[in-house]
Amino acid sequence: MNNSSKPPSSQGLSYRDAGVDIDAGDALVDRIKPLAKKTMRDGVLAGIGGFGALFEVPKRYREPVLVSGTDGVGTKLKLAFEWNCHETIGQDLVAMSVNDILVQGAESLFFLDYFACGKLSVDTATTVVAGIAKGCELAGCALIGGETAEMPGMYPPGEYDLAGFAVGVVEKSKIINGSSIKPGDVVIGIASSGAHSNGYSLIRKIIERAGAKPTEDIGGRSLREVVMTPTQIYVKQLLNVMAQHPIKGLAHITGGGLVDNVPRVLPDNTQAVLQRDSWQMPDLFRWLQMKGGVADAEMVRVFNCGIGMAVVVSQQDADAVIACINQQGLHSWCLGEIVERPQGAPQTIVV
Repeated sequence: MNNSSKPPSSQGLSYRDAGVDIDAGDALVDRIKPLAKKTMRDGVLAGIGGFGALFEVPKRYREPVLVSGTDGVGTKLKLAFEWNCHETIGQDLVAMSVNDILVQGAESLFFLDYFACGKLSVDTATTVVAGIAKGCELAGCALIGGETAEMPGMYPPGEYDLAGFAVGVVEKSKIINGSSIKPGDVVIGIASSGAHSNGYSLIRKIIERAGAKPTEDIGGRSLREVVMTPTQIYVKQLLNVMAQHPIKGLAHITGGGLVDNVPRVLPDNTQAVLQRDSWQMPDLFRWLQMKGGVADAEMVRVFNCGIGMAVVVSQQDADAVIACINQQGLHSWCLGEIVERPQGAPQTIVV
């Protein structure tokens, strides 16, 4: 039998030769464990290191309903690569999912992450996961598992992709679904921290067209700092508000901006009329609109324009809810009102 086609045993291939470094993966896990440990909370039975993470639903819930959400960071990652800014992107990842499940009235319980790359940089991955752990601490949830995938040839050098998965719980009788919203109710706006993680394909296009440098001044801060500001996590603050005041509806202002997200919590026969003069767009959005020549209608359809969360309450509760939100360290104001929806009209308009 001719074995001439077989390589000599001294030239046998290893996984490292194929581009996957198991030792680097093990080193990353060792660095992640203390970061995850800081996020632990009641209910965690088994976390990082096992085949599956175990979590016990808190016993204080009589009729617990699990609420789950998943999201990524989108093309904001491209700027993280270009500007070597990996410190805040993990918080973005957590925020997009925990804020989504919050609008159902859910308390965040635990979070899982997925980190994929062509070649694993332990330092970069650790920086990203440190941001994820910080986001989990801000949301009050445990980082109890995840996956790191090193896939040679799938990603350009220095790049990676992220996905996040959050699970929360809400008492069945306290689920917020917007069904009680009616004409006469008030829409409250809560300030965003920036562009959060939405509209970055347009943001990047505007930066490219303007020839803007990351050091360009935007209202006294650098473009890099303003654009990479992490997404505000609203979980702890709004859970405190919900515990004190009745909330009819919550809308997380993500992809689709104001006009596409507020309708997601409105009954079909209602319309949200948002007052454009009730708030001033932050410097970043004014800069983007000016440099990109972006129409007003496109701005409110793509970006949050300075509003990260919209809250719908009864008129008699509005002042107390605004005061309570502001006491939590957030900035909120009366953004508009709910009216009867004219036939064929959009469910949200900005006037």
